[in-house]
Amino acid sequence: MNDAVTTSEIGAVVGLAVAVALLILFVLRTKVHAVLALVIAASIAGLAAGMAPDATIESITTGFGSTLSTIGLVIGLGVMMGRILEASGAAEKLAVTLIRWLGRKREEWALAGAGFIISIPIFVDSAFVILTPLVRSLSRTSGRSILTLGIALAGGLTMTHHAVPPTPGPLGAAGIFDVGVGEMILWGVILTLPALVLVVLYATIMGPRIEAKVAAQTGEQLSPSAAFAEFEAQAVERERKLPSLAISLMPILVPILLIFANTVSTNLTEAGALTLPDALVQTAAFVGNPVIALLIGVLIAVYGLTRGQPRQDTLADMEKGVESAGIILLVTGAGGALGAVLRDSGTGQSIGEWASGLPLPAVLIPFVIATIVRAIQGSGTVSIITAASISAPIMADMPGVTMVLAAQAACLGSMFFGYFNDSLFWVVNRMLGVKNAAHQMLTWSVPTTIAWGSSMVTLLIVDAFV
Repeated sequence: MNDAVTTSEIGAVVGLAVAVALLILFVLRTKVHAVLALVIAASIAGLAAGMAPDATIESITTGFGSTLSTIGLVIGLGVMMGRILEASGAAEKLAVTLIRWLGRKREEWALAGAGFIISIPIFVDSAFVILTPLVRSLSRTSGRSILTLGIALAGGLTMTHHAVPPTPGPLGAAGIFDVGVGEMILWGVILTLPALVLVVLYATIMGPRIEAKVAAQTGEQLSPSAAFAEFEAQAVERERKLPSLAISLMPILVPILLIFANTVSTNLTEAGALTLPDALVQTAAFVGNPVIALLIGVLIAVYGLTRGQPRQDTLADMEKGVESAGIILLVTGAGGALGAVLRDSGTGQSIGEWASGLPLPAVLIPFVIATIVRAIQGSGTVSIITAASISAPIMADMPGVTMVLAAQAACLGSMFFGYFNDSLFWVVNRMLGVKNAAHQMLTWSVPTTIAWGSSMVTLLIVDAFV
């Protein structure tokens, strides 16, 4: 009997290995889209584990639906709000304000901070394209290296893109691991701040050196110097066309505060540390639900940032955001389908029992999976969803695992070594004018690896105490 069980478990694990190998092959080398590849992998994993065909299909469809039921609307509302912030100039307003507040010689910190905030609701590629003219203007008027400023901005953008909802990857991980969005936001910020500091320091030290290498090879000077006062004059003129700081910040800040209020009131009440009226707790739970909180954020953006815009243009902007969300929803749902098959088939439990005996922290399982998938196929979002789908069923049965940290591990592992197969690699280097492959790797591959390594250290330290 034991031999039969062992054979069955071996078959399930081998089937999963084949499914993951085919998943990576499909995404990397064929015309098969990631959504189709995830469904094929889920089918192979279920059948190899001995599930009946109809049970496999039911697990796939149920997993797809249950995953999107938790975060589908949140993703849709998040991209609507991000599109309005992008089109209205609110993102640029936040960046300009932070630069003015921090002042001269701290421009890289201002841009990193702006990127850290702006990438929460806006897709990282779009945000970098929007803010690159600001980078060039700052470089020209302050005399700072354009690569120092560009790397710092891209570093801030990529941190929250990988770790903080309502960015689709972290949202998907939250849904698959069944953890609260408020918890994901809090830990995403905590775990990425040390990495952000290190990336900005790298940008400060290496930016001028990489620029000198570019100039020595091509004779091109990426950033001439001038006076900071000129930037002030340009910013004042440009800001006349931008929305106010308060209304630019409110669509981002209000939903986050509502979600945190719900998380705090619920946790303190359940722990008995605070006694609050039931009506207040229930109200906080309603408006602090991510769907309602983001709905409020979208309404604030619509009526605060598009007042001078025709109704049809505003609707068109929101629909454009929704169009971009479609494929993300499908990938996230398909990832949930794979996770459901691993749970229902018992494969996840078998691997979890085996992994619990390995001499490494359990939280590194999703981190390592995300790292491998990222290195092979390049997409951060696909890496997060794949790692979460595979590891969540495994870690559910492992003792002593903090699920929100496991979800963050899948997110942080996906920052590894941005390279030729990463779209942001090309966006950053092309927008900054870096053409040589070695210089491109110094500009983006090295900083992302620094962020990956430092976030792993931070994750292990936090996991040891939580």
